[in-house]
Amino acid sequence: MKTEVRIDKWLWAVRLFKTRTLASDACKKGKVIVQNVQVKPSKNVKVGDVVSIKKNPILFSFKVLALSENRMNAKLVPDFMLNVTTPDQLELIELAKLAGQSGRDRGTGRPTKKDRREIEDFIEPTFIDEEGDWSF
Repeated sequence: MKTEVRIDKWLWAVRLFKTRTLASDACKKGKVIVQNVQVKPSKNVKVGDVVSIKKNPILFSFKVLALSENRMNAKLVPDFMLNVTTPDQLELIELAKLAGQSGRDRGTGRPTKKDRREIEDFIEPTFIDEEGDWSF
């Protein structure tokens, strides 16, 4: 059994990245952190290390429980890593989901002219003052 594995191989093996090239590119761009240090793809990880991955605006953290160089079945992944992402980071995910929701249902097409006017009035209502002038 190996005591160390390249970080790009491990990230690919535990299905955090779809291809090893994507894992390697993330390391090169400084998005992968091991023990609070940005790492290159050739950095070796060992059992007990904490690997963090920056995916804006969230920093996901995983503890290495076991090592593997071979891609595994998704059901086996929990045996190899433990998600230790902090609750405040998980809260950012929920906020991002809420911010992405708009008032329109998916698949309803583009807004009509009437819809657009209603949206504009909601965002910036127009009023007529006592003198009959438009005020914004």
